[in-house]
Amino acid sequence: MRDMPFFRFTLARIVVSQLLSVGSPGGLLPGVWGTGLSYEDGVGPQAQVIDQRNSNALYNVPPPSLAGGFSQFSPPGTTKESLIAQPFHIYDEEFLAIIGPNPTLTLLNHTESDPIFHEAPVWYPAKDEMFFVQNAGARAAGTGLAKSAIIQKIPLSAISPEIVSQRNASGSVKVEVVDSNPQVINPNGATNYGDQLLFLGEGQGENIAPAMYLMNPEPPYNTTVILDNFFGRQFNSLNDASINPHNGEIYFTDPTYGYTQSFRPPPGLPKQVWRFSQATGVVRVAADGFNMPNGIAFSPSGSHLYVADTGMTQAFFGDDFSFASSIYRFDVLEDGTLENRKTFAFVTPGVPDGIHVDTKGNVYAACGDGVQVFNPSGKLIGKIYLGRISANFQFAGKGRMVILAETELYYATLAAEGAFPGKLY
Repeated sequence: MRDMPFFRFTLARIVVSQLLSVGSPGGLLPGVWGTGLSYEDGVGPQAQVIDQRNSNALYNVPPPSLAGGFSQFSPPGTTKESLIAQPFHIYDEEFLAIIGPNPTLTLLNHTESDPIFHEAPVWYPAKDEMFFVQNAGARAAGTGLAKSAIIQKIPLSAISPEIVSQRNASGSVKVEVVDSNPQVINPNGATNYGDQLLFLGEGQGENIAPAMYLMNPEPPYNTTVILDNFFGRQFNSLNDASINPHNGEIYFTDPTYGYTQSFRPPPGLPKQVWRFSQATGVVRVAADGFNMPNGIAFSPSGSHLYVADTGMTQAFFGDDFSFASSIYRFDVLEDGTLENRKTFAFVTPGVPDGIHVDTKGNVYAACGDGVQVFNPSGKLIGKIYLGRISANFQFAGKGRMVILAETELYYATLAAEGAFPGKLY
């Protein structure tokens, strides 16, 4: 008799697994949520429903040595191939409003090994161009101490409906190198700042300090350094920035990835979130207590600030799965100070690197399997699944997104609109 509860539980699980493994994308029967979601109801040929309940009790759960922080997970009834074939994964019906009736994902370009599609995506609407940068500390690229990573761009106007209709259109859009002058050294983060682009450089060696650059998005791409120290002390390796929509101050993160990727000296400051007013020149700490503060983004109203901590990955120093892989949310007070730090989301696989928000306040994170999307309360509602690491991505206005995946460059169409941080005070 003592075995009967286990027997009943096992039998029920087998029956449910069989029911959920037939009939529809993601191993789900139409209407499994009571919402009537199915292919026939118009989620689009590149979308599928994923019922997370199907994964909550697995018969065999592998140990951390086999399923760690970067392990890809295929829910029961799916394979990695089936997940890639329909890359828009609907975890909650809220995601339908984000992707629209017919979302698409297209591979625009790829390289064999050089990770030139890495970070700092920033959209220049005047010419409809997307700027981005090469990996600043990748052995495959030879960047870091040996040479600076480069800035590049693509013309979004060249992406025709014919290209969008293809899943693989690699080589269809030309990637152009942008020769910033003076050069932005090892760029990693970027955002719009009025009619200019704001780049964060990680620095190089002991004598080229990390710096914040304003760059003209038009040739000759002239740059001006607007910040490179805190009372004479070098930052560690500036990473990413976001503009406070209320006062125009620049909030930025400063982890130690230059050091853990062997092109910067040991850290000379804590790993913190900073704020900088170009108008007054004041530089001050906004928040501390991070392992590796990384992506950063304000909510559309400016009432919240989201900060990603990617401490789980220490670059050449290895990974520690007990460290943070989380997004934190702060309340932003009227004077720009931060309070009420809350854990907004824990991300797997990988870490939440670049983060951005849409006009409805949903939060998007580039991570170990593509782009994950959370509603304003921190619930995972969907994914744009690549099956590989994405370090960052960016909206290009309404209905368009460029996704950077190291050696691959993707273009997505969907319904959502990115919150544009372009106003300059």
